[in-house]
Amino acid sequence: MEVVYRLIPSMIIVGLLLVGILIWAVKRGQYDDLDGDAHRILLDEDEEMLGKNKRDQRIWPDADDE
Repeated sequence: MEVVYRLIPSMIIVGLLLVGILIWAVKRGQYDDLDGDAHRILLDEDEEMLGKNKRDQRIWPDADDE
């Protein structure tokens, strides 16, 4: 029974700490753009890194070429 007297206050403190961290994260803008990373991973950034000259020089093999 003595363990319960220590666990209840410690769990209340941990719960308040987690709520405080959640409020801090929301105020800092951690949850502002939830879909941005999901859409950003689908973007093709290879063309921007290659530049126009190298993009035009790429040769793609056709099905007819052997």
